[in-house]
Amino acid sequence: MKELVARLERLHREGHATPGDHRDEAHFAARDLTPAAVLAAVTARGRPGFLLIHRPSNMRSHPGQVAFPGGKIDPGETAIEAALREANEELGIDPADVTVIGASDTYRTGSGYAITPVIAVIPPDLELRPNPTEVAQWFEAPVDFVFDSANHTGQTAIWQEQERRYIEIMWQQHRIWGVTAGIIANLARRIAW
Repeated sequence: MKELVARLERLHREGHATPGDHRDEAHFAARDLTPAAVLAAVTARGRPGFLLIHRPSNMRSHPGQVAFPGGKIDPGETAIEAALREANEELGIDPADVTVIGASDTYRTGSGYAITPVIAVIPPDLELRPNPTEVAQWFEAPVDFVFDSANHTGQTAIWQEQERRYIEIMWQQHRIWGVTAGIIANLARRIAW
């Protein structure tokens, strides 16, 4: 785990040393965005993977979609505190088991959020306790696979009467798309895996 943490710390530092090109949905976004954070947790395995969840299909917001654990930043919280709290609420991850690497570029969404991804490392085979009201299932997608632009398929759809372009990443039977795929693509630009 130490080697992965050291590698990610170095890559994060180097990748965030200068302003970078990143994608988001700013052209769809409202002026007043709600601050939010997600935990981009990398599992410390021989082939590290991002920990992702499927939202329940009955959720009001983004039903059934793949996402990083996360949610709104509460008043007085930092993005890191919010990401850790949400990962604990959604998957039962104890913040003491998380090694935070750092925050990355904010992703502005058409649905009204300014999401800060928080990159972290977690031990392999951590016992997860998904909250069924927020998580239908969880899975890991290998970092090397989802960071590889060859696995990013450009898609278009009409949303709010405008054409929207987005990325789709298929890992096994999991469709990673929209905001989550956009955050992954941004992280791939920042972290030279």
